[in-house]
Amino acid sequence: MTDSTVEIQGRHLKLSNLEKVLYPATGFSKQQVIDYYARIAPAILPHLVGRALTRKRYPDGVDGEPFYEKNAPKYRPEWVKTAPIWSDGNRRTVYYVLANDLATLVWLANLAALELHPSLALAKDITCPTEMVFDLDPGPPANIVQCCQVGLWLREIFEHFGLKSFPKTSGSKGLQLYVPLNTPTTYDATKTFAHALAQLLEHEHPEMVVSDMKKTLRAGKVFVDWSQNDEHKTTVAVYSLRAREHPTVSTPVTWEDVERAFKKKDASRLVFEAPQVVSRFEKLGDLFEPVLTLKQRLPDLKARAGTAATEPARSERDVPIDEHHPSPRKAARAPQHKKSSREGPGRKKMGKV
Repeated sequence: MTDSTVEIQGRHLKLSNLEKVLYPATGFSKQQVIDYYARIAPAILPHLVGRALTRKRYPDGVDGEPFYEKNAPKYRPEWVKTAPIWSDGNRRTVYYVLANDLATLVWLANLAALELHPSLALAKDITCPTEMVFDLDPGPPANIVQCCQVGLWLREIFEHFGLKSFPKTSGSKGLQLYVPLNTPTTYDATKTFAHALAQLLEHEHPEMVVSDMKKTLRAGKVFVDWSQNDEHKTTVAVYSLRAREHPTVSTPVTWEDVERAFKKKDASRLVFEAPQVVSRFEKLGDLFEPVLTLKQRLPDLKARAGTAATEPARSERDVPIDEHHPSPRKAARAPQHKKSSREGPGRKKMGKV
């Protein structure tokens, strides 16, 4: 069967080229991609609903040439909802797809939109992020094990400020930490806070952490990417497939998972493929659910810096820390930073999907 027409929640949708292999190394087909997204829909949809969605499409599979797509295609079904958002860079309104329901999610999967990258803000208030993200990107020979160590240091800093954080794999090489906010804030506030913490970690652990974006500085270190906290950037969605050799997924994990992987120095403990992720969700539920509702406020770093010396000591949860890398204990003054440039979604020639 290569083509099929299905009815999903009253919507009729034609699925095409179902036998097309999108992951050649494993034989993972387009039909299996669609099946994965349909099965994981109860977990992923709450994290996509109402958010402007950038799609990374692979019409010729993961070995082919991909392209980013922001504007909703003209041939979309009439029931696919969009959000109009003004783009300063393009000097026009971009109509982003809103993946608000199962039918839309399956439609996107049928277009070989393997990777889904939502905004950190809801489309109705695009300037107010509901979450803050830290993307921990290892420079070879470092891998996700070193990211675990840096993630544990970050968790300790968050706890110092009374903030809860939630880890997920990137589905590629690294680890990503989310701090839910769900309170009024701005990207200036979240980016400044994230940059301050990245610089603090770099100061405390210069042999392992880098906060500068220059790739020449990353070899053997973990780049703490604070710049993702920007209105014009996106981070891969939790539960999204990644375009790797295998159909790996950006997977929510527990802090215990992170600690075990670090203790065992075993990167494979944090690699999950599509079938495993469905099974984990059926067993554990959505580990990222609190990110949707937990309300937290960022501290005033400048005020904290002025009072840090007079704050009483507090007991902290033990975390596995290398003896050569003592954990940071104090807040940093917010640094000045340049605004990041907008991403330009270059459109490539599309193959048949």
